[in-house]
Amino acid sequence: MSLPRLFNTTFDTIPCDMPYLRPVPEEAERWAQWLPAGKPRVGFVWAVDPRACNPYLNAIDRRRSVSASTFLQLLRITGITFISFQKRRGKCCAIGRYSGRPAALRSVPDVTDFTDTAAIVTSLDLVMGVDTSVMHLAGAMNKPVWILSRFDGCWRWLRDRDDSPWYPSARVFRQRRSGDWDEVIEEVAQVLRDWAALHH
Repeated sequence: MSLPRLFNTTFDTIPCDMPYLRPVPEEAERWAQWLPAGKPRVGFVWAVDPRACNPYLNAIDRRRSVSASTFLQLLRITGITFISFQKRRGKCCAIGRYSGRPAALRSVPDVTDFTDTAAIVTSLDLVMGVDTSVMHLAGAMNKPVWILSRFDGCWRWLRDRDDSPWYPSARVFRQRRSGDWDEVIEEVAQVLRDWAALHH
């Protein structure tokens, strides 16, 4: 963490040879056959697994997660195939408990590590979700990625800007009030509708 200071790095001089992570070609080909063709494909994550062993981190994890019922509004946008990266079974099934579950929704099976995740991401058109490792992976792969950031967001997303010096392909959607995800989801929904119309 001292190297940026020693090298006098500024936001304009952050090394940015993108992408700096790439999938294993054989894995990318295998997962590409599993992904449905036709509509634009958008991967997503709406929640993180709270770290119950640490009360401080657990509280942060809960603040940076969106409820399934709130996030579902995005998944009802038509013209898109949605790919869920949610890992734990309870969270994977949460969307299915609500009426009006999108037909164009698929949960990724048998993902064991980031090799699998990267292989899937490379065949997607967009990745969106809360601040998780999947968003960072997509950014490092230079995949278009939309990050939904909590009000007291991680320092990496800086302040008062919707881009990222670390990931040129990223767009940050920020909470304006602590705990209020509704406004963020409405903003993302409008942008996603426009995006879907352009990629149809």
